[in-house]
Amino acid sequence: MAVETLYRSSRDPEQLFMDKAAADRHDQMLELAEQLGTVLRQAVPSLSENQAEEAGVFMARHREQFAKAFKRNCDALDELLPGTPAGD
Repeated sequence: MAVETLYRSSRDPEQLFMDKAAADRHDQMLELAEQLGTVLRQAVPSLSENQAEEAGVFMARHREQFAKAFKRNCDALDELLPGTPAGD
């Protein structure tokens, strides 16, 4: 009988990972998403809590593209648009 070690995300208990590093990255992404959602709700009060949460998760999942865009490489966000091939 084989034994597997699984790691559970502390912020998303239903999410399981095969290694601790992946679980930690997921938790960090969710923490960033929560912070982004809070900032977005402050900046745009008309956003619903759900909309701010979805936008925060999207931005956190794609933090690398947003980081590039904030460093004066706006084209990095093109990768997030539907129908745009990655890497162009």
